[in-house]
Amino acid sequence: MTYVVTEDCIRCKHMDCVEVCPVDCFYEGENMLVIHPDECIDCGVCEPECPAEAILPDTEPEAEKWLELNKEYSETWPNITAIGDAPADANDWHGVPDKFKLYFSPKPGQGT
Repeated sequence: MTYVVTEDCIRCKHMDCVEVCPVDCFYEGENMLVIHPDECIDCGVCEPECPAEAILPDTEPEAEKWLELNKEYSETWPNITAIGDAPADANDWHGVPDKFKLYFSPKPGQGT
């Protein structure tokens, strides 16, 4: 089992989850984070830290479609191991529907 980041992270990109991850399995895109499923140890400490509620265990039915995306981009985006600043308008994006279709960027972030 692993945890995955869903579209709720897009344009919110809070990084509270990064700070608590004991194995540094988060990777940074331009406007969202992903979890490398082969590195995640299923500890679950990241899930309650996400203000956007964008992290789910892969046992949730909704998480299945995000597993491949997390795997794909965690292999090309840079690793992030320290908390950074969320976008100034991050809270405005909580709960916005269809963020993946409308706003997802495949570009990498800065990493740490």
